[in-house]
Amino acid sequence: MYLIVAAVILIFILLSSIRVMNEYERAVMFTLGRYTGTKGPGLIIVIPIVQRIVKVDLRTIVLDVPTQDVISRDNVSVKVNAVVYFRVVDPARAVIQVASPFEATSQLAQTTLRSVLGQHELDEMLSQREKLNLDIQRILDQATDAWGIKVGNVEIKHVDLDDTMIRAMAKQAEAERTRRAKVIHAEGERQAAAMLVEAARELSADPRAIQLRYLQTLSDISSEKSSTIVFPLPLDLITPLLDTQKAGRERIS
Repeated sequence: MYLIVAAVILIFILLSSIRVMNEYERAVMFTLGRYTGTKGPGLIIVIPIVQRIVKVDLRTIVLDVPTQDVISRDNVSVKVNAVVYFRVVDPARAVIQVASPFEATSQLAQTTLRSVLGQHELDEMLSQREKLNLDIQRILDQATDAWGIKVGNVEIKHVDLDDTMIRAMAKQAEAERTRRAKVIHAEGERQAAAMLVEAARELSADPRAIQLRYLQTLSDISSEKSSTIVFPLPLDLITPLLDTQKAGRERIS
């Protein structure tokens, strides 16, 4: 009878001392309260009462940072939330250096998000997300390195504005579009005026060019449906013709 009880106890002790770690798990082992190594993956032996293990998951963890109230550098209040991707790279430090690594990383991400975004203006938050993501990721990675945690990526998901600010931004965008339209129109007028001056300079250089332009204008007017057209005939336009005719008569005589 005693042998059976002893055998049962021995089997129970043996079974309780056998642990299996998955490929993505590590076992931080403590012997009489002292850290004695990191085991796994695979089969490991744990001496009951004397040894204790703490499992650590090495897979990437997705942390959703709660919405934070942020006041930008230009005193605009916005609500921002983000997502953080991190994983444990040193199981021993993740167990020994911090009591709750996931909670600590979450709290640090919230404070870092408010601190970094508060140093930028609203336009930068909306247009430079990639740069802000890298800044937050770098700060988090440096802070969590002592905990054996690697922050791989940070993504700002939403930057929410109140209705008043949205209307103000819409008015600003409309004013900017109006300004650009006026600038483009003024630039077109300037270029057209410069081209007209250049054309006038070229026409004045040769009287024959003015005559050709005059004839072209007559041709354009003749295509109109008007029955009667009164068009002034400049004297300087027909003077060369009269001079030519006079010279011809003089040669004949």
